[in-house]
Amino acid sequence: MEYYSWILSFHIISFMSWMAMLFYLPRLFVYHSEHQEKLEFVEVVKIQEYKLYKYIGLPAMWATIISGGTMLYLNSGILSSGGWMHLKLFFAVLLIAYSFSLEYLRVKLLNDSGYKDGKFFRVYNEVPTLLSIAIVIFVIVKPI
Repeated sequence: MEYYSWILSFHIISFMSWMAMLFYLPRLFVYHSEHQEKLEFVEVVKIQEYKLYKYIGLPAMWATIISGGTMLYLNSGILSSGGWMHLKLFFAVLLIAYSFSLEYLRVKLLNDSGYKDGKFFRVYNEVPTLLSIAIVIFVIVKPI
């Protein structure tokens, strides 16, 4: 337990980095889908999408999962301290699924088979905000 605070700090930093990707990548999708006719612009956006997901988002997601799992292992009693942790984990799983859905959409756009418009991506961009609000509330307020 002497390293628990360090692991928690790493977990929060990883989560913030992961959230940065989750917030920004759909915004790049908006630009990508709304400027299909500007080929040079779209090529630059494709590179940004790839690097943001592969070099920042994916490693940060795995760092968040591993550090969170480590904290649960070190403090397994937290799972019996009420239903708040189970709900937090449920929303975290939804966030993981959302993250993988962004990769699916990125590949669709990469292959120029983007079937979604900018309006869809603007709405889809709100999903991680709602999930992160739920996660933070369950961790801090512990309403259950």
